[in-house]
Amino acid sequence: MPLDFTLTPEQEDIKALAHEFAEKEIRPVAAHYDETEEFPWPVLKKAHEVGLTPVAVMPEAYGGGGLDMISNMLIAEELHWGCAGIAVAITGTGLAATAILAMGNEAQKQKWIREFCSAKSPVVGAMGLTEPSTGSDAMAIQTTAKKVEGGYLLNGAKQFITNGGIADLHVIFANADPSAGAAGIAGFVVEKGNKGLSMGRKEKKLGVRASHTAQVILQDCFVPTENRLGGEPGDPDAGPGALGALLMLEHSRPSVAAGSIGIARAAYEFALDYAQQRVAFGKPIIKHEGIGFKLAEMAINIDAARLLTWRAGWMAQNNMLFKRAEGSMAKAFSADMAMQVTLDAVQVLGGYGYIREYPVEKWMRDAKIYQIWEGTSEIQRLVISRAISGERRPLTREPAKPQIRKAS
Repeated sequence: MPLDFTLTPEQEDIKALAHEFAEKEIRPVAAHYDETEEFPWPVLKKAHEVGLTPVAVMPEAYGGGGLDMISNMLIAEELHWGCAGIAVAITGTGLAATAILAMGNEAQKQKWIREFCSAKSPVVGAMGLTEPSTGSDAMAIQTTAKKVEGGYLLNGAKQFITNGGIADLHVIFANADPSAGAAGIAGFVVEKGNKGLSMGRKEKKLGVRASHTAQVILQDCFVPTENRLGGEPGDPDAGPGALGALLMLEHSRPSVAAGSIGIARAAYEFALDYAQQRVAFGKPIIKHEGIGFKLAEMAINIDAARLLTWRAGWMAQNNMLFKRAEGSMAKAFSADMAMQVTLDAVQVLGGYGYIREYPVEKWMRDAKIYQIWEGTSEIQRLVISRAISGERRPLTREPAKPQIRKAS
């Protein structure tokens, strides 16, 4: 396929729909939900009605919209342009749904993905991977899954879980066989109403405050055998297990990166408008190099992040391996870029950037989490360094010493 950055008519329509929704339904209420930290149920229901929830990107074979990866990224950018917290409330279910797609067998996909897609009201999902003592080292989880008659008993706790405790369906990762290492980690679907699952502390956060983040507690939580994603080890139809989860996280990174870009773009546009109107020393402050160059740098980095992200999304869409950790490159660069752009936007506005009457301080608070969740910026660089470590041959001899010419 030739190199082409042109969106298809369908992708342009999706982008326009998402932008209009963000402008009319999200932005007018963003400050309210940021202040109250309430979950934006009314906005989620409207997003479900117009087809902007993760249902849109689920395969048509299971009742989804079948949108491509680039369309998914366009939706993520526009919704985050509206409000990152509300965007996470709308899209957070996608983690659970994608885990089922990546790890589940055909019967499980037909059951639960169809449940996500066919419901008239949004079905909320949550994925429980992070724990109080394990974050970046995801395979070191301590939640256990003990085999009992007819299923498993789950015991443990999950930390910082989006939609944790309020979800209709949780995908919980637990250690079913400690002797097997990473292969012993399995995913389990825990449905609403299970007495062994409860919500712990709801977190009060710096940013993305419209999204729900909480602990999930598992106490002798019984799940039937058929709720183990991928089936039992040795089953002929068994799925990929924990390896599927890792692949899922890698291929989800372009969408996370797109969210960062949406936040950065919102801050950049506001700062640009302000700099064109604000007059100091007889001219708009954008005419002063200190501000004009800062805005130019913001524009450069937003475009660079989008190109990295679209490349990774295109690769994921075409089932290409991220041989150079392209997903991590997009995620790390976009997250760091969004943090810097929002900081610079606050600086452009000066004192006005620091008060809550203006939205740039909120975008700065929202941006920080993208350097932390879905793999910290440091972890992304670790992944990248491992991926590129074999690209170049080591020197077979000492490099030549520089020749120093004596003064004549």
